[in-house]
Amino acid sequence: MIAGTSGDAPRTIEDLIAPGTMHRLDRLDLLSRKAFPGRLPGERRSKKRGRSVEFEDYRPYVPGDDLRHIDWNVFARLDRLFIKIFLEEEDLGLHLILDASASMRAGEPDKFTFAQRLAMALGYLGLVANNRVSMTVFGDGRLRRLGERRGRRHVQTLGQFILGLPPGNDADGADPRRGPRAETFDEAMRLIAASRTGKGVAVLLSDFLFHEGYEGGLRYLAGGRDWDVYCLQILAPDEIDPERAAGGVIAGDLRLTDVETGADAEVTVTAALLAQYRRRLESFCNGLAAYCAARDMTHLLVRTDTPIEQLLLDDLRQRGMLR
Repeated sequence: MIAGTSGDAPRTIEDLIAPGTMHRLDRLDLLSRKAFPGRLPGERRSKKRGRSVEFEDYRPYVPGDDLRHIDWNVFARLDRLFIKIFLEEEDLGLHLILDASASMRAGEPDKFTFAQRLAMALGYLGLVANNRVSMTVFGDGRLRRLGERRGRRHVQTLGQFILGLPPGNDADGADPRRGPRAETFDEAMRLIAASRTGKGVAVLLSDFLFHEGYEGGLRYLAGGRDWDVYCLQILAPDEIDPERAAGGVIAGDLRLTDVETGADAEVTVTAALLAQYRRRLESFCNGLAAYCAARDMTHLLVRTDTPIEQLLLDDLRQRGMLR
């Protein structure tokens, strides 16, 4: 795979998410496979009973109940006091975790640019549905964090945060959003897991191509029962099938440089080597999917040439993240 700077890197919020996409996302909402109590009134129906505008049932009055909830019409007919019960609504937390390591600049279309747009779409969806949305970016040596936001008025804040996050940006650490050091995926996930608050859905956007592997880091995210974790593995078409992406002309001697370590390697590309590469990539992706499934996390392989709307309106709805 060849890493470079994409020529269509987003510069405005409209580059991240088109107005037409916003309109279509207004009809969607986040889901979780787990029942989480919300901390603030929101827009999803809870299994709890409380206060809202939607009536559900009655129960007998007991001393100490709020007299404003007594149904006096029922009292007039039955000469007994009953309290009206309403469906309580609750909010859901959405924590976006974005990989900004150098390998995310590989591929065409660029993986990091695709991840930026997907994060913006998911964050927008969460904000307009009145959920708590936060974001952590890792991969360039330190964590960068956007604290919890709630409501449509924070769409611009989220967009500006994402636009200011190209890999390697602000290497001198002057950005006040930069948090503690995290040199590896394991360290980043440990810090994120330790600092998480509330309950909800966590979406990890990454290619999962870490030198130390993904197992240790994902183990931190899987710990506890307060997050429903989705691992969206983002790969470019030329990573999945380099020969097809190059029009079938990859052959001969090549000198390859690891974009993260700087290590060089000389290889002779043959049909047999490409076939072996495809088998190893398939094994890697299948292993990641199995690892996630064993820990009650959802894995989805996403190609960067997939239209964002198709991914949201079809694929993620089928996987149960959206409705």
